[in-house]
Amino acid sequence: MIEEIVNYFEFAGPVGTAGQPSAEQFADVALAGFHSVINLSMPDAHYAIPHEGSLVTAHGLNYFHIPVPFDAPEAEHLSLFIKLMNSLGHDGIFVHCGANMRVSAFMYHYLQWNRGLTAEQATSPILRAWLPRMDPIWRRFLELSQTLP
Repeated sequence: MIEEIVNYFEFAGPVGTAGQPSAEQFADVALAGFHSVINLSMPDAHYAIPHEGSLVTAHGLNYFHIPVPFDAPEAEHLSLFIKLMNSLGHDGIFVHCGANMRVSAFMYHYLQWNRGLTAEQATSPILRAWLPRMDPIWRRFLELSQTLP
């Protein structure tokens, strides 16, 4: 069941977000009606699944990987993410990283800038829980303006 993936949260659209699914849980992602998977984790993370792209595409899903270092998210990463999200439209997108923290910060910008949501509406429960202990790197990331490269 997709709800069992760590920190799963679904925005309208549908856009599902989560931490790292297990290899078996990608079948649940496909069964839930998602068509594309975007991975924002680093490929060498301790929780990374080797050959994740092959595993995901074997379930009939599109796979995209934007490696975002947790200690160095850049405006360029966000710009690429937004372009990719816009190109995929509203066609069932599942976005994950290690714990749904990176994803929540990226979605915060995307939902405001491209879907017209308010900051409150774009703040997932995962982001809300992370804010009190968020480090300065990610606080600066959340302050990025809409004028990206």
